[in-house]
Amino acid sequence: MSDTPDTPSPPPFVSSEGATFEARLKANLRTLSWLDAGRVRVYAAMILVAYIPMMVKVFREATGTVGSDFLAFWGAGRLLQTGPAARVYDLVAEHAAQMAAGTGQMVAYVNPPPYLFLAAPLGLLPYAAAWLVWALSGWTVWFLVARRALPNAGAAGTLAVLAFPAAYLAASHAQNGFVTGALLIAAVLTLRRSQALSGALFGLLVIKPHLALLVPFWLAAGRKWTAIAAAAASAAALCLASLLVFGIDTWRAYPQSFAASQTLMAQTSSEFFLRMSTPYAALRVLFGTNVALYGQAVITVITGALACLYWRRAPSDEAAGAMLLAATALASPYLFSYDLPFLIMPIAFLIGMGRSMGWRPWEKFLLVLIWLSPLATRAAALPLRINLMPLFAAILVGLVWTTWAPQKPSPAPE
Repeated sequence: MSDTPDTPSPPPFVSSEGATFEARLKANLRTLSWLDAGRVRVYAAMILVAYIPMMVKVFREATGTVGSDFLAFWGAGRLLQTGPAARVYDLVAEHAAQMAAGTGQMVAYVNPPPYLFLAAPLGLLPYAAAWLVWALSGWTVWFLVARRALPNAGAAGTLAVLAFPAAYLAASHAQNGFVTGALLIAAVLTLRRSQALSGALFGLLVIKPHLALLVPFWLAAGRKWTAIAAAAASAAALCLASLLVFGIDTWRAYPQSFAASQTLMAQTSSEFFLRMSTPYAALRVLFGTNVALYGQAVITVITGALACLYWRRAPSDEAAGAMLLAATALASPYLFSYDLPFLIMPIAFLIGMGRSMGWRPWEKFLLVLIWLSPLATRAAALPLRINLMPLFAAILVGLVWTTWAPQKPSPAPE
């Protein structure tokens, strides 16, 4: 018998070359060290170029027989030009106004009266022109704000922000995710410099209040009392302005829009809920209404608590804001992929932490997946019969939550 110990044999059907390849693949995914600024710049530019034919396609559909959510905003703007503002909540009047677009489709206007300040100018333009102006100007404004979340990142950072898939979704739907995303990001980024300005920006979210669900609790947890007062004053001022400009009858008519929302939420088809990107929607498709309601309530409380507790360990106000926005993607029960442009801020925060403090294992890989997730989960939802966006939002929350821990610098700079 030989004194040399036996060499363990590889598992059946697995060659040593295969094992080496798997090990290398795992190591590459663990660090993603090859994804440097140059490659980010090239990949983001390629994605932006790919958006061009995609946008052309959706524009043709929006102005053709398919229509678009934008019909609601444009139709409201048309009605404001020709008569009492309260008609924007009259389904018959809305239908008549939207028929001028020539699509044959109709979308109910359900936003509160303060949103009419945004809708009013749209009625001055033909439908197709208004669609383009709204989508492209919204993308531009959001980008100018969001770019500030990733300073000193050069062309690679600029292109990565501009090409964020959630931005494409907001543009392709001609929806208001750009407006709310810009407000959320700007409010977070200005908090350290001016609580009053930050609070005023948060208050403007009265145009879509479910996106500000966690904001008052988060500000209170951070003891940002000036910001809370400014937010309340801003929201009240905007509501008062809409009352003076559009009249009390508009506010009286606003509850009529609740019926349209209730009809949408009461439908039994799963397709509508698969297009939503919330835990409530996913749970409703899988387990029904009751489980979805209770499950979303629990998730909202947990994510709200995490956002508030993170103040104790956050390295900066921006870090606490990143947690707020990441948590918002889980806490709100009513959210679509086009509402998610605000997620670029927590993603940018983590990229900044990685570049300055060192990348944690798997962090780059997970951030790439999260960056892609708004579009990827939307595309896969109907075939998979589940929208996985809440999973990626939960991963993002986890990544932000753990940034308080000391990190070792990377062995080599990016």
